[in-house]
Amino acid sequence: MRSLLLRLYGVFTSLAEPLVRRKLRRRAVAEPGYAHAVEERFGHYDEAAAGTGWCWIHAVSLGEARAAGILIDELRRQYPGIPILLTNGTATGREEGAKLLEDGDLQVWQPWDAPDAVARFLDRFQPRIGVLMETEVWPEMSAACAERGIPLVLANARLNENSLASAERLGWLARPAYSALAAVWAQTEADSHRLVSLGAKVAGVFGNLKFDATPDARQLGAAARLREQLPRPVVVFASSRDGEEVQLLEVLKRFGALAPVPPAQEAVQSIAKRVHDVQWMIVPRHPQRFDDVAALVESHGFAVARRSAAGAPAECEIWLGDSLGEMALYYGLADAALLGGSFEPLGGQNLIEAAACGCPVIMGPSTFNFAEAAELSLAAGASLRVENMEQAVTAALKLVEKPERREAMAEAALAFANSNRGAAQRTAAAVLAIAEAATAETEERAEPSLE
Repeated sequence: MRSLLLRLYGVFTSLAEPLVRRKLRRRAVAEPGYAHAVEERFGHYDEAAAGTGWCWIHAVSLGEARAAGILIDELRRQYPGIPILLTNGTATGREEGAKLLEDGDLQVWQPWDAPDAVARFLDRFQPRIGVLMETEVWPEMSAACAERGIPLVLANARLNENSLASAERLGWLARPAYSALAAVWAQTEADSHRLVSLGAKVAGVFGNLKFDATPDARQLGAAARLREQLPRPVVVFASSRDGEEVQLLEVLKRFGALAPVPPAQEAVQSIAKRVHDVQWMIVPRHPQRFDDVAALVESHGFAVARRSAAGAPAECEIWLGDSLGEMALYYGLADAALLGGSFEPLGGQNLIEAAACGCPVIMGPSTFNFAEAAELSLAAGASLRVENMEQAVTAALKLVEKPERREAMAEAALAFANSNRGAAQRTAAAVLAIAEAATAETEERAEPSLE
C-alpha cells in the first residue's frame, strides 16, 4: 500500500501539469524540439506507438543518451532483435537518441511523474524491463513499476555528495523510490556506498559505460585532414558551460592576445606571442548557447569563426565549435582540451571521450560528477589539474610547446581509456538476466492451475 506522503506527491505532480506545459512552451522558444509531441509527456500517444514486451531504456539528456547507445549496442549483440523503447527528457537527448533507433524500435518522451501519465505509459507499452540511465529515479514511476511487477533498474548509476545531500533532504520520497528499484549497477565503489545509504539494492560495481565507446573513425580521419590545413596547434575548451567562456576570454585578453605589446616589455611580449601561436576553440556544452557564446567572444574584441561554416577557419582568434555530435572530431583536432564544467562549481563534464581520442585533458578544481574517473586519469598521466583558468591556459601553452610531453600524455590517455572497458558487457548481461527472469515469472503466473 502506498504511503500517504507518496499519494500527496501524486496529487502535487498532477496539479503541476499546467506549469509543466507552460515551461515546455517557454523552452520551445529557444529549442523547438520541446514543442514536438508534447502530449506524449502526459501519457497520450498516437496509434502507431504501441506494442508490448519492450526493453525500455530511459536516457534523460545528451550524456545519458550517449551512454544508452553503448548499452543498446551490447544488448543487440547479446540478444539480436531485442525491441527497444527509448524515452528522453530533453530536446538534445531526444535528438541524440533518435540516432540509436532501428526498425521495430520506438522513441517517446519520458512521462511526467504524475499517476495518470505514468499509468497510461505503462498500460500502453507494458515493458518487460525498465532501465534508467545514471541518475533518473522518479518516485511515482518507481512505485508504479513495483506494483505491476515490472523490474525497474538503474544502470551506469552515479550519485555525488551534493545529489546525496539533496536526496536525503527529501528522504520521504527518495528512499522509497530507490528501494523500489529491482537492481542498481554503480559506476564506482563510492557511488555504490551513497546509493546503498538511500536504500538502493546495489547488485554490482560495473564501471562506466562510456569507457566502452569507440570514437567515430570518420571524425578522427576528418580531424587529421583538417589539422593539415591549420597553421597552429589547437586547444579546445570542450563542453564549456555558462560563466566559463568569459573566464577564458578574459585570461587571453589579459595575456595580450589582442593588442601588440611594446618590445621593451619582453615578458609580456613573450606570453602574448605564445597565446597568438595557438588556435583557441570553444565548444559550448548546450547548443542553445551557440549564438550567445559567439556574441560573447565578439564583445571581448576577438574575431570568431564558426565550425558550421565548414572547413578550416579563416584567420581568427577564436574558433567556435557550433555543431552537435562532433566531439571526436574536436578532440582529434586538439593538442590539449580544457574540461568544461570544471572551472565553475558544476562538477565537470565527461573526460572519458577525450581520453579515448588520445587527447590530453586539463581540468579545473570541480570534477565531482566524475570524481573517480578524474583521479584515475590523473594517476595514469592522462590529465592535469589546475586551480583556475589562468593556470589552465599556461598549462596548455606548455603542452603544445613540448610535443614529447604531449605525446606521452596522449599515449597515457589511450591506455587509461582501454584499461577501463567492460561495463557494457556486464551491464547488458545483467539487464537480460533480470528481463528473462521477470518474463518466466509472468508466464508461470499465467499458466492455469492443475488443482
